[in-house]
Amino acid sequence: MTDLTSAFIAEVRKSRKYRELDLPDETLRDLIEQESGRHKSERETLQAARERLHNLVASYLGDPDYPAAKVQLDAAYSSGNPEAIQIICAELLKTHASTRERLAYQLEFYAAIFAVTGVPSTLLDLACGLNPLAFGWMGLPLTTQYHAYDLHQPRVELINHYFKLQGLAELAEHGDILVHPPQIQADVAFFFKEAHRFEQRRRGCNREFWLALNVNWLVVTLPASSLTGRHDLAVGHRKLVSETLAGLDWPMTEQLVGNELIFCIHKGAG
Repeated sequence: MTDLTSAFIAEVRKSRKYRELDLPDETLRDLIEQESGRHKSERETLQAARERLHNLVASYLGDPDYPAAKVQLDAAYSSGNPEAIQIICAELLKTHASTRERLAYQLEFYAAIFAVTGVPSTLLDLACGLNPLAFGWMGLPLTTQYHAYDLHQPRVELINHYFKLQGLAELAEHGDILVHPPQIQADVAFFFKEAHRFEQRRRGCNREFWLALNVNWLVVTLPASSLTGRHDLAVGHRKLVSETLAGLDWPMTEQLVGNELIFCIHKGAG
């Protein structure tokens, strides 16, 4: 590890903005190494890495109060009231922009996916955000092996807390899926609203990442328009997917549900 890499990791660890997230060292190392040799000075290199980190963490998308969220989930499950559980899960999903937007069409969204892929026994949720808290809308059995991956340690802890209360195996993991793609064999992998941000982090990385996954179906979703609704993103996002799949014999279906383009890609590798 270079002195510059060590300095960047130490800076992030002490930062008020990032220290509670406990981001993986491998992520911070990758970000600074991507910028090394591209700038005239160490100062410019560090600034570029900071900008990459800001885009990657996307704090503007929102997070709940994680300790309070655990208490709220405990209370809902202690009540034994399925409606109370669904209400608190919906409230937590509202705290993150991506899952908040999906709430309006959530039942239709998952039904559309599983109509194509079939009901998975083993599921990967890649760069999951708060999406696992939508399990109650997915129509999946409690025997489902639901593996979730995220960079935020507090988020992963909340998801495993939820999994335990829900009666699922505690299979959420803290790590960087781009640096170390999961190798678990699975029926379906979710990669929701993240491929465009992967391209911002490292241009062209989606192809290598998708190839590395040992799954039968890869479900990629991308927004059809911006969060404000002012900008049409569909053409550019369809292009991203088509360029990533160029030359690969992976059949694909496309659907639009709500504001999400859903690409169900049949890798046939699971």
